[in-house]
Amino acid sequence: MAQVVDVGIGGKRRWLILALGLAAQTASCSFLYGIPFLVPSMQRAEGLTLAEAGTVVAAPSLGLLFTLILWGAAADRYGERLVMATGLGASGLLLVYAALGDHSLGVLFGVFLLAGACTASVNAASGRAVLGWFGPAERGFAMGVRQTAQPLGVGVAAFGLPPLADRWGFQVSLMLPALAAIVVALLVAWLLIDPPRPETGPVTGGKPPSPYRKPALWRVHGASALLVVPQFTVSAFTPVYLVTMHHWTAASAGLFVGGVQILGAVGRLVSGHWSDRVGSRLRPMRQLAVASAAVMLLVALGDATWPWLVLLALVLAAVITVSDNGLGFTASAEMAGLAWAGRAMGTQNTGQNIAAALTPPMLGLVIGDSRYALAFCVAAVFPALAIALVPVKQENPQVL
Repeated sequence: MAQVVDVGIGGKRRWLILALGLAAQTASCSFLYGIPFLVPSMQRAEGLTLAEAGTVVAAPSLGLLFTLILWGAAADRYGERLVMATGLGASGLLLVYAALGDHSLGVLFGVFLLAGACTASVNAASGRAVLGWFGPAERGFAMGVRQTAQPLGVGVAAFGLPPLADRWGFQVSLMLPALAAIVVALLVAWLLIDPPRPETGPVTGGKPPSPYRKPALWRVHGASALLVVPQFTVSAFTPVYLVTMHHWTAASAGLFVGGVQILGAVGRLVSGHWSDRVGSRLRPMRQLAVASAAVMLLVALGDATWPWLVLLALVLAAVITVSDNGLGFTASAEMAGLAWAGRAMGTQNTGQNIAAALTPPMLGLVIGDSRYALAFCVAAVFPALAIALVPVKQENPQVL
């Protein structure tokens, strides 16, 4: 399929498809990761406790978690344009409903749950569209571009939602991700072209065999889930660590985290280009696992010694620990083949989201009042385990 990509719809068109995939994922992330920014306004407006607000905030992630594989299977069967436009558009309409009128806590939870389930359509389908139109020599960089959607979405939410909520209330502020989702869904329906479908033959009875019959793909999913732990250790605990242990203001800690998010996005682009140059996703992924384990130990050392060292280590950790995301995602699709790519990427995302959800409470127990160095050491164990799990010898980036 790679040869078809290079001579088919042409360079300009495939870059447009990459832009659409990036826009769709950014719109999705502005909702998924933007809701936490509305917690203060939500508490003021509805008189909610932190636990009640936290329950509402968790709803989109729960909806996403339980539907990622289903949407991936739908993309494999029905195509990326239909799945992305339908799911993202439905998510936007649900958010419009949430923004209009008075709703009980239960209704908001249900609407956010359904909106999260709908926006999950973008994860596998946008990745599948990008990967289907880029050959092996460009795929890593293209997926690196798409993976920058998370920090872009967080940035859109961080800059847009709090001011809107302060002026108009948290419900009206939901119109920002709602309109973004609807507009991008319409653009996808209009401009996106599905990549060529894989050919099937009599050998397999018209249906390609499952790539999960062999352990290699399971190993990629497992290693990627392990590598999420240091990433979410840094993102979840850096702000509170800087405030409680180094007496920074919350605003200063927020600016620090925002700055390293930008560096993390650059890291994803660099690692994707690196994988294209060396013709492998899993070799760079394994090397980044080594670097991730080492940098988490450096953070622990900095916490026990000098403040300047821990700050430097946190910056390095924020870049290194996110740089493997696109590599595992791309490798999953390449190893699965285009017929199974949606399901493979859905499974990949499901494992990562489970690991992400478990990391803060698990390490929160380790930290207690002040045992941050111990928690950083514990976080280093997970990428160390991933080093041996990455199936470098079973990789074939030409499969897709």
